[in-house]
Amino acid sequence: MKTLCIIPARGGSKRIPRKNIKPFFGKPIIWYALEEARASQCFDEIVVSTDDGEIEDSVKWSVTTHRRSDKNASDTAVLADVIQEVIVGLYKERDTIFEYVCCLLPTAVLVDRTHIRAAFDVLKNRPEVEEVMPVVRFGYPIERAVSMGDEGFVTLRQPEHLNSLSNHLPPAYHDAGQFYWMRTEAFLEQQKIILDKTIGYELLEHEVQDIDTDEDWLLAEIKYSRRLESMKAVAQ
Repeated sequence: MKTLCIIPARGGSKRIPRKNIKPFFGKPIIWYALEEARASQCFDEIVVSTDDGEIEDSVKWSVTTHRRSDKNASDTAVLADVIQEVIVGLYKERDTIFEYVCCLLPTAVLVDRTHIRAAFDVLKNRPEVEEVMPVVRFGYPIERAVSMGDEGFVTLRQPEHLNSLSNHLPPAYHDAGQFYWMRTEAFLEQQKIILDKTIGYELLEHEVQDIDTDEDWLLAEIKYSRRLESMKAVAQ
């Protein structure tokens, strides 16, 4: 049984320039995902897929790097294609086959090695499952979501739930933006990031922070600061 971790780190982030190696508490942000991947002791190999020489130089001291194709370096590149390119490339280069693959996102600064291991255990121990992905619960029922028009007027997206009690509505979840553990064979057959038989591994709101905007970055700093404070308190 061989396991592969792929960290996709493109250089062309638009909303936060150079996001994947921007300093976060004194280190390039990608280092946090790399450190947790190594500390999880789940992987036979960790590969950073990038189109950027600076990103490659910042990580090549510790992991394998894969220079992605022009097609998969574009703004319209699909994550599943990036993963497939690495898997197929390693097979062609070394005749290496991985039974499991984990795509770990490079700005997942709150990812935790214990969750990486626990999610992998679920995947290994349930043969009917093709993928395990972290999810986090929406803080408010999505049935009560509203749309806002150009003039600022709001309308319920599901008006039939105008008088529904929040505690009577089922919880809904969204992708936590951290990692995707998959059976490689199932992934290569379906070639998509969320496979047909995917189960969720629930995390709490303070354990996750997707980073797409400057405000997201600030929230990640706040959450990470609280984690450091908790670690110090435990150590004392």
